Amino acid sequence: MGQPANKTAVEQTTNGFRKFGMKDKIGYMFGDWGNDFFFILVAAFLMVFYTDVFHINPAAVGGLFFLARLWDAVADVTWGRFIDTRKAGKNGKFKPWIFRMSFPLVISGVLMFVHIPGMSDGFYLAYAYVTYIIWGTLYSTVNIPYGSMASVITGDPVERTALSSWRTLGGNLAGLIINVVGPMILFVNNRPDANRFILAALLFGGLALACYMACYKLSVERIVMDETNKPQMNFGQTMKGLVNNRPLIWFLIASLLFLVIFMLIGAVNVYLFKDYFGNAKALSMVGLLQSIAVFVGMPFVKPLVAKFGKKEVASGGLLLAAIVYGALYFLPNLTATQFIGILTVGMLGYGLFNLVIWAFVTDVIDYHEYLTGLREDGTVYSIYSMARKVGQAVAGGVGGAAIAAVGYNSNLKAQTADTLQGIHTIGTLVPAIGIGVVFLIIVFCYPLNKKRTAQLAADLAEKRKGKH
Repeated sequence: MGQPANKTAVEQTTNGFRKFGMKDKIGYMFGDWGNDFFFILVAAFLMVFYTDVFHINPAAVGGLFFLARLWDAVADVTWGRFIDTRKAGKNGKFKPWIFRMSFPLVISGVLMFVHIPGMSDGFYLAYAYVTYIIWGTLYSTVNIPYGSMASVITGDPVERTALSSWRTLGGNLAGLIINVVGPMILFVNNRPDANRFILAALLFGGLALACYMACYKLSVERIVMDETNKPQMNFGQTMKGLVNNRPLIWFLIASLLFLVIFMLIGAVNVYLFKDYFGNAKALSMVGLLQSIAVFVGMPFVKPLVAKFGKKEVASGGLLLAAIVYGALYFLPNLTATQFIGILTVGMLGYGLFNLVIWAFVTDVIDYHEYLTGLREDGTVYSIYSMARKVGQAVAGGVGGAAIAAVGYNSNLKAQTADTLQGIHTIGTLVPAIGIGVVFLIIVFCYPLNKKRTAQLAADLAEKRKGKH
C-alpha cells in the first residue's frame, strides 16, 4: 500500500502505532488459526457426519454444500462492500468486526454438530440446511475483514509475503490439531460417533474464540486512508476495474480450481482411509505429515520468493504435487503407510502454493488500485473469497455426487470392490489432473511474475505521489 511520505495512505509509526514486527505476524497467524478450527473440521468431517450420523444420502449432502456455498459467495461480496463503506475507528476498520462476530460464529459452528436422536430423515436434512447456511453466512462476517486486514497491517511486499506465510502457519496449526486429534476423538471402532462430534465442536469452538481474541489484541492496522481525500465509491468504476484486472481473473480461476481439488481430497480421504485402507485413524498421520510439510517449507518461502518470485515458487510446488498424485493412481496396491509416505512429498508441493497464496491476493488488490485509483481492499478480497466459496460449493457438490456415484452405502459394513476402486480414483487421479491444470494456469496465464510485481509496486508508488 502506501509509502511513509504518502498523505493518502500513511503508515503511522509515530502516531501511536508501533512498527510492523513479530506481534503482527503472530496476531495474524492466530486469526486463521481461529478460522480453520471450524473450517477444517467442516471440510474434513462434516460430510461423513451427515452421511453416517444423520444418514443423509451423499448426493443430498453434495447438493446442500453446493447451494450453501453459492449463498456464501453472495454474502461475501455483500459484506465486503459493506466493510468498504465503513470508516476506520480507533481499533481500525477491520479488527472490530472480528471481535464482534466471532462469538455468534462459534456458537453456530457448535450447533451444526448437535444430533437429536430418533428424528425423521426430513428433520435431519432440514436441520443440516439451516445450521450449515447460518454458519457459512457468519463465517463471511469474520473472514472478510480478517483477509482484508493484511493490506493495512503493512505496505511492504516482502512483509506481506511473511504475513501470508504466518497465516498459512495458523491454518496448519489448526489442521494439525484437527486432522491428528480429530480422528482419535471422532471415530469409535472405525465409525463416526455423534457424542464425540459435539465434544470436538465444543473443544475446537473454545480454542477458536481464544485465537480470535489473540488476533484482535496483537495485530495493528497501521495504514489508514485519508477519508477526506478518498474518491467516492463508484460501483460501475469498481466493476470495470475488476473485469480489466487480468491478474485477478486468472488468480480467481486458479484458486477456485485448486480449492475444489483441495477440499475434494479432504472429503474423499476420510472414505479412502476408512473404507479402502480400513483404517480411519491413519488420517491422523496424514494430518500430522501435512502440517510438518508446511513447517518444513515455511522457512524457505521468503528466500525462495525473494530470489525467484511468488508465481515461480507456487507453480513449482503445484507441479510436484501433480506428479505425486499421478504416481499414486498407478500404485493401487500400496499399504496405508506406503501411500502416506509418498503422499507427503505431494503435500510439501501444494503446501508451498498455500504458503504464498495470500500474498497473491495483496498483489491483485494493488493492481486494482493501479487500474482504478480506488483502494477497495474489502471488495477485492471479497471477490476472491467469493471464488473460494464457489470452489467449496463445487467441491461439496462434486464430492457428494462422486461418493454416491461410486456406490457408497453407509449401511454396509464393507463397501464393494468397485466402490473401493472408485474411491481410490477420486482420491488420486482426479487431484493429479486438477492440480496439473492449476499449474498450467499459473505458468501460462497469470501475468504477475517477479519482475512485473516489482514494477507494479514502483508504478503504484509513483501514481500515489502524483496525487499530491
